[in-house]
Amino acid sequence: MQSIDWIIVGAYFVLSAGIGTYFTRRAGRNIQEFFLSGRNLPWWLAGTSMVATTFAADTPLAVTELVARNGIAGNWLWWNSLFGGMLTVFFFARLWRRAGIMTDVEFVEMRYSGKPAAFLRGFRSLYLGLFINCVIMAWVNLAMASILEGMFDIPRNLVMWYVAGALALTAVYSALSGLWGVTITDAFQFVLAMTGTIVLAFIILDLPTVGGISGLLNRLPAETFRFTPVIGSTSSEAGGPLALSLAAFLAFVGVQWWASWYPGAEPGGGGYIAQRMMSAKDEKHSLLATLWFTIAHYCLRPWPWIIVGLATLVLYPELGPESKRLGYVHAMRDYLPAGLKGMLVASFFAAYMSTIATQLNWGTSYVINDFYKRFIRPDADERRLVLLSRMMTILIMAASLVITGLLETISGAWVFIFEAGAGLGLVLILRWYWWRINAWSEITAMVVPLIVLVVLKQGTGIEFPESLFLIVIVTTVAWVAVTYLTKPTDAQTLQAFYRRVHPGGWGWKHVARMVPDVQGDSGYSSLFRNWIAGVLLVYSMLFGIGKIILGETEGGLLFIAVGCLAGWVIYRDLSTRGFGTVVK
Repeated sequence: MQSIDWIIVGAYFVLSAGIGTYFTRRAGRNIQEFFLSGRNLPWWLAGTSMVATTFAADTPLAVTELVARNGIAGNWLWWNSLFGGMLTVFFFARLWRRAGIMTDVEFVEMRYSGKPAAFLRGFRSLYLGLFINCVIMAWVNLAMASILEGMFDIPRNLVMWYVAGALALTAVYSALSGLWGVTITDAFQFVLAMTGTIVLAFIILDLPTVGGISGLLNRLPAETFRFTPVIGSTSSEAGGPLALSLAAFLAFVGVQWWASWYPGAEPGGGGYIAQRMMSAKDEKHSLLATLWFTIAHYCLRPWPWIIVGLATLVLYPELGPESKRLGYVHAMRDYLPAGLKGMLVASFFAAYMSTIATQLNWGTSYVINDFYKRFIRPDADERRLVLLSRMMTILIMAASLVITGLLETISGAWVFIFEAGAGLGLVLILRWYWWRINAWSEITAMVVPLIVLVVLKQGTGIEFPESLFLIVIVTTVAWVAVTYLTKPTDAQTLQAFYRRVHPGGWGWKHVARMVPDVQGDSGYSSLFRNWIAGVLLVYSMLFGIGKIILGETEGGLLFIAVGCLAGWVIYRDLSTRGFGTVVK
């Protein structure tokens, strides 16, 4: 790092802090402004904030590792989530905005009734807002520390001071500016982070050792460039295509995306994704924000990372299985000139801080709105709630830093979360579309997967992702049985929910008869068509861009043409049927 690099990094921090503090007065008006930006975010800003949040510091490293181990097809470990993401766009985005709540945890007591609902809301507010949230931030902190450690070859204990400084700055501007500052800085940070990764991809491709795309095609096995997994095999060579058994493949594309709960990728939306949808100006902006996020998440972001990941196989063939992800950092360290190196370091800080800022604001919203205001001080005034929100933001930051110091690694934690939440996803989807789901259904779907998982770990030999089949089946049978064995949500709560959200469909006919003056949504066939078209749009664009990059122009243009046709179907439906209430 030269002087110009440090100047660039310093300027980034100053600008980020300036943007955040600019919104301090506005965020201090009330907690609606602090946590939901006054429900006034335009679609492009809300959607970009979602993309920036999911672009964590370790994301390019994780993609590099997937590509280095299993070729381009390795990305199907997260590409399969598109099915659930597009489901959220058309079936849930407008409902979240219409609900008029502050957090997705608050939804529990709007939809369910009685003491089970109150318990579920209180438990989820602390479990997700404090424990899960701090663990996620600790993982992100560790990833940023690994990046700086690999970049500068300095000891971990010294690196953690840099991370702590960035974390503290993020906590301060998040505490002052609320979601307004978070989303505006997210947009700036996303542009910087993407610019940095694209610049790195071009520079690495231009190296004589790599020789551009043609050089990669000549130096690496042809199987490395496959876009789809090899089905029917259970092993693969390093740098080869992802090899999956048929059962594993079906678990990924047929079960995981709708059945498993995962922070930020909950079936039906949830967490900070739901927060952005509820912050949008109206239902139209909520849907468009989620659509833009889904397209950008899968189509715009991956290819610069994939290209660098492929290049690291040529540049650093000596890296072992546990070090492949650091090939990305080594490429930055070894081949970027002065000035650009500072920009790339700043872009990694941008990716890190955008994720941390959202986690802080989102976690604080649970603690303040769904625990403190609900159970401790229901009569607290807005000024006090904003002050406590700012204090809690700092406390959560400190807690995450403590947990970071206790962890060496949480490798495999994502697998545990997928398995521990398998079966819950269906409840999170159906609670919007079937009146009979109650609080006990959701509680059961949270507890049973943990019990089944403990049993599976007792030497059964069933591993992820095949384990999803058994966990989902047992969990589904359990929560369906509990649903029919327990009392339904009381009629008054169901009617109030239907009046506010009017989801419509066969699953609400029982309640619709009680409130004949309310017109429920209809036209679900068009939503299903748009969901299929959306999936086709994103995969076609993703593969089309990839084909063109790899020199297969004709095939790439064909994919893009299919994607454009799918996009036209969506545009036609939304233009003629509207973005809000779906009508026949």
